Amino acid sequence: MKFGETFTEYLHGEEEWFLEKCRYIEYKKLKKVLKKCKTCNSTTRSDDEHIISSATSLSDSCQYQSCPWCDQMFFEELMKEASDIAGCFKSRVRHLLHLHVATGMQRYMMRLRRCFTDEKQALIHEGHILIQYITMNGIAIRKILKKYDKVHGSENGKNFKLKMRAERIELLHSPWLIELGAFYLNSGLDKVGNFKNSFGRVSCENLNEDQPVMKLMLPNSIELEFDLTCAICLETVFNPYALKCGHIFCKACACSSASVMIFQGVKAAPQCSKCPICREVGVYAEAVHMIELHLLLKIRSKEYWKERMMGERSEMVKQSKMFWNEQTMQMIGY
Repeated sequence: MKFGETFTEYLHGEEEWFLEKCRYIEYKKLKKVLKKCKTCNSTTRSDDEHIISSATSLSDSCQYQSCPWCDQMFFEELMKEASDIAGCFKSRVRHLLHLHVATGMQRYMMRLRRCFTDEKQALIHEGHILIQYITMNGIAIRKILKKYDKVHGSENGKNFKLKMRAERIELLHSPWLIELGAFYLNSGLDKVGNFKNSFGRVSCENLNEDQPVMKLMLPNSIELEFDLTCAICLETVFNPYALKCGHIFCKACACSSASVMIFQGVKAAPQCSKCPICREVGVYAEAVHMIELHLLLKIRSKEYWKERMMGERSEMVKQSKMFWNEQTMQMIGY
């Protein structure tokens, strides 16, 4: 079965009610745009070959004089759809994980509801839907960009994929996908055979050793691998935060890099602070606290987690004392 048919089947399948509330890739529509572009170019190519070589197109490697359909409809529409999908996925996953690690009154109410409904199964089912949603749309984008490059004999599709990553909307490289994988492991689904085919498979290796990685085998044979090593301390990330650029660090390491105290938090970093890896500015304000990944480390590597927790608390107390001593000295004039 071709992917177009598979994607159409997915859109009109069991999750149709979910897709009515969320944006998805208009795969057929974009395919028609490419088909029209291909037809137009094939009829004009032989007559205008001498113009094509000197004209400015979307890319220096594009074979054709101009691509108004692709310029105005294809990339603009695809960027908007990808941005909406990334936003929808982020908000849905955030809500799901918030319910999973609920505290206080909300946790009490959820426990009360579990007396009447299977809340855990509902969360797991929604996680499965979100995995399917991001996977199918991610594949659709890859397929349509590959088709674009084939039609135009260019690398514009490949370059557009890099642009999506720069704009933080590359669907299969989202830190929320790592959080969803950690949720999968924390729920014990890696030990439940019924979910291995539908939900995908997730594994976490060498959590407290060298080269800790999370591997996600998603539906349609997509395999992703995420390195869980902090680039600053070179250990497994502890109390991890994902910066806006997508790079993940320990909270203490990220605070140290941004020259703020641990108790002040990552988001207290100055606007001019740069990511230690890509050196991008202004990535701390929208940092994501990866609670599920932190919980996974606590469950699966208890000794390592305790050791790191004691170290972070000790450093936090030390920094707090220094900070308040300086504040006191300034107030009394010493």
